[in-house]
Amino acid sequence: MLNAIVIDDEQYAREELIELLHETKQVQVIQQAENAIEGLQLINKYKPDIIFLDIQMPQITGIEMLSMLNTDTMPKVVFSTAYDQYAVQAFEENAFDYLLKPVDPARLQKTVERLVKSTEQVNYSVITQAQLEHVPCIGHNRILIIAIQDIEFAHSGLSGVCINTGQQNATSQLTLKVLEEKTPLIRCHRQYLVNLKAIKEIQLLDNGLAEIMTNSGQMIPVSRRYLKLLKQNLGIL
Repeated sequence: MLNAIVIDDEQYAREELIELLHETKQVQVIQQAENAIEGLQLINKYKPDIIFLDIQMPQITGIEMLSMLNTDTMPKVVFSTAYDQYAVQAFEENAFDYLLKPVDPARLQKTVERLVKSTEQVNYSVITQAQLEHVPCIGHNRILIIAIQDIEFAHSGLSGVCINTGQQNATSQLTLKVLEEKTPLIRCHRQYLVNLKAIKEIQLLDNGLAEIMTNSGQMIPVSRRYLKLLKQNLGIL
């Protein structure tokens, strides 16, 4: 039995797909989400075998959400979409599983059987974004979409990855690894990434350590391991 999460902003479509999956007796839907931000949280928490992912969703699309997942722990993905000639062509050319809405039960059954037999890791990089334009966050009972250029630094903590703009803090479901790979943020410490444009001053300390003062006056650590790399990125030899 495969564990799955269904992510779709249309309640009727979501409920219908869950019912159809239940009827296959091969997939157990353990959670559902009505948007990509909620979906990210559930994927990171429950680590499903499969996600059934709607393409067109408000704020963060399905493809954008896929770009935000850690490739090391990527579940299998079945895309769902209303008929779109170009989207379907892209899925077929890259051997991705997809379902057209409304979902045909026979087509779903074939997809599920293929998923059960498949052991190969699929490479979704051909359709995902190489660079993220914004980071979805949750803070003060709000969902925030923070533009990359507005971020001063990010760091990992007990509650997740904290995104700091100098004006506000918010928690993101994205990992530091994803932020490092898909944004201009630079590693300055095992637990910190910094926006080079947000650096006001670097204070050199004893033992090869340093601290960064950001434009908003906040201090973040620089470890010996990353100080040389930070200097290189700033053009300091």
